[in-house]
Amino acid sequence: MNEFRLPDLGEGLQEAEIVAWHVTAGDHVVTDQPLVAVETEKAVVEIPSPRSGRIAELLARPGERVQVGAPLLVFETEGTSRETGTVVGELAPAEPAPAAPRGTAPQTTPAAGPAPGRAPVRAAPAVRARAKALGVDLTRVTPSGTDGTVTLADVEAASGGLAKVGEGERETTGEALRSARRTMALNMARAGREVVPATLMDDADIEGWRPDEDVTVRLIRAILAGCEAEPALNARFDGASLAVHPNPRLDLGIAVDDPEGLFVPVLRDVGGDDAAGWRRRIDALKAAVRDRSLSPADLRGATFTLSNFGTIAGRHATLVVVPPQVAILGAGRTVDRPVRSGGGIVLRRMLPLSLTFDHRAITGGEAARFLRAVIADLERMG
Repeated sequence: MNEFRLPDLGEGLQEAEIVAWHVTAGDHVVTDQPLVAVETEKAVVEIPSPRSGRIAELLARPGERVQVGAPLLVFETEGTSRETGTVVGELAPAEPAPAAPRGTAPQTTPAAGPAPGRAPVRAAPAVRARAKALGVDLTRVTPSGTDGTVTLADVEAASGGLAKVGEGERETTGEALRSARRTMALNMARAGREVVPATLMDDADIEGWRPDEDVTVRLIRAILAGCEAEPALNARFDGASLAVHPNPRLDLGIAVDDPEGLFVPVLRDVGGDDAAGWRRRIDALKAAVRDRSLSPADLRGATFTLSNFGTIAGRHATLVVVPPQVAILGAGRTVDRPVRSGGGIVLRRMLPLSLTFDHRAITGGEAARFLRAVIADLERMG
C-alpha cells in the first residue's frame, strides 16, 4: 500500500479542509485525474492524482482539516512496482520491519498504551499536541476519522463544547469554525494581538454625484489619490523589526460579504487601470467568491483594504487592520445632512468615512492628510 499525502500548496499554507472527494475506495484513477477538492484560506483547490492506480482507502472526511504532509488516501500496490508522485504530494510505502536473526524470535517494541481501564486513542502527534494545548482529554473526544481516529476538528469541537460547572463538566452546544469563518477568526485574533488601532471619521459631500455614480469605483479612485498624497498608508509594517516598507503599487483588498464569511480578494495594481477596468475586475472577483473559484493568490498580498459596509447598514465604524497592512478605509450608508449654504440651511447628501490605521506605523497627521485627500477626490465633479 502507498500513502498519498497532502502536498505543499504553496504560499506558506500549513493545512487545508477537505471539501469533497471525487473518488471512492475501489475506484481506478489515472494520472492528473482530480482526487479531492480542498479549501485553504477561503480558496478551493483541486488536487490531482500523481499516478494511475486503484484507491484502497480514503483517510480524511469532508469537513476535516488536514495538515500539509498528512496522509490523504492509500493506493493499492500493484506487483512490486511503485510510482512516486511527480506533480504534487508524496507516495510513501510502509517501512518493512527489520529481520530477526536466525534462530531467534522476532523482537517487538511494546507500544505506549492507554492507562488501565481506558480504550486506546488513535490520534496523530499534531492532534495530541493541540489537545494538550487546549486541555482536552482525548479519551473523552468522539472520533470522526477513519478507524476511530481523533482529528484536529474533533479536538477543537470538544474544546468549545465543554463548559466547566463546579467540580464536573457539562456539554453545551457549539460548532468549530470552518473555512472562511475560521480564517477570519485567525486573522482577527492576530490583528487584536499585534495592531494598535486608531480611527478618524469624517463625511464627504457627494451632493453633486450623478444618480448612477459607481460608489465603489469612486472610492477606489479616492483611495488612490489618498495614497499619492500620503504614501505612508500604502505600506507594510514589520512589527518584529519595527520597520516600515513602502509598497511600490496599490494592491487593494475589497471586502466582500458572503454567507460563508468575509472574503477579501485583491484588486492588483490599481494605478495601472481605469474605472472601467476596476469595475470589470471587481465583478469577476465577486463572481469568483460566489462560485468559490478564487485561488489562494487572489486573497493574498493586499496593501490597503476597502470596506463598503454602508451598502448594508451603518454610518461609521471602527474597522480592523490586518497586518502587515497599516490602514483600512470604510464607507458607511449615505445620509442627508443639514449644511449652511448662502446664509441658509440646505440638505446635502453625505458619505460617511471611517479610516482605521495602525498607530505603531502611522501618525495622526499622516492619517488626517490621507483622509483629506480622499474627501477632496470624492467631492470632485465627475
